[in-house]
Amino acid sequence: MAKKQLTFEKSLERLEVIVSEMENTSPDLDKAWILFSEGTELAKFCSSKLNETKKKIEIITSSGV
Repeated sequence: MAKKQLTFEKSLERLEVIVSEMENTSPDLDKAWILFSEGTELAKFCSSKLNETKKKIEIITSSGV
């Protein structure tokens, strides 16, 4: 997936497509590797965004706002 306007929501949608494709089809080894690699990068991105959001929430809630 291109890095243009990568959002959590778009990344999660693409990750769901990748998982579905790997579960419901029998991609050849090269295609499976490409999907796995892309999925891993998307999962890292989503995890990072969730951690950023968690930190922001912790800051807001600890400041009493």
